Amino acid sequence: MLSVDVNSDIGEGFGHWYVGDNADAQIIPLISSANIATGFHAGDPSTMYTTVGLAKQHSVSVGAHPGYRDLLGFGRRHIHTSARELIHDIIYQVGALREIACAHEVTLQHVKPHGALYMHLAHDYEAANLFVNQIHRLAPELILYVMHGTKLHQLALDKGHPVVCEFYADREYDQSGSIVLTRKTGLLAPNQVAKKILKACRENKVTTLDHQEISVQFDSICIHSDSPGALALVKVVRQTLEQAGISVEAPKRMNRQHVYHQD
Repeated sequence: MLSVDVNSDIGEGFGHWYVGDNADAQIIPLISSANIATGFHAGDPSTMYTTVGLAKQHSVSVGAHPGYRDLLGFGRRHIHTSARELIHDIIYQVGALREIACAHEVTLQHVKPHGALYMHLAHDYEAANLFVNQIHRLAPELILYVMHGTKLHQLALDKGHPVVCEFYADREYDQSGSIVLTRKTGLLAPNQVAKKILKACRENKVTTLDHQEISVQFDSICIHSDSPGALALVKVVRQTLEQAGISVEAPKRMNRQHVYHQD
């Protein structure tokens, strides 16, 4: 049976504020890996603690989801700073979540940068190189969630650091294979998103925004919990995958017959 990881950005409220459908407790049982906000773009210590507990309760793997120091902009704005300062911020955030996970007797599985930080590390050699070297030195077992073919992806492979490439179920692609960034996502049709995912899993293809087909390679499907209707989306995707004979499993529990392997 083929397997694929399904990950989602979770715990992205702050204090008594929340984003999306506020459905973390319902989404978590449907995914296999949770990217938990670490306090800079969203999240706070209590939210992090509660979210890790929910993930443990449902046997969902836990990852750190660090972002720019940008609560006002939800981490979707690029912040100009030195690569060294940026990596210090990431280490700080990953360390915070790792200690909260430790309090739950949970091992941190992965790191997935958020939003504008994710895109910056995908394309900026200096920051990506420093990030890979520091993470590999401090936590060589932590999987990096990356976009296939980016500088971060290649640098991690060159370093021998474990990576997982993602397919973005609720985002559009351009012809270069990059996701089309948008500040706001409208309500998506769950059946259409599920159809898009099955095409990617079965044919290694996705249709771009301008109606061209390109190849995609991935080990994990990302569904953003702050998208409108995210809970319904995750439910339909999970059901569709299982009906197609594709099991949902975190990377460390996958067998060798992945949907796609790294090059």
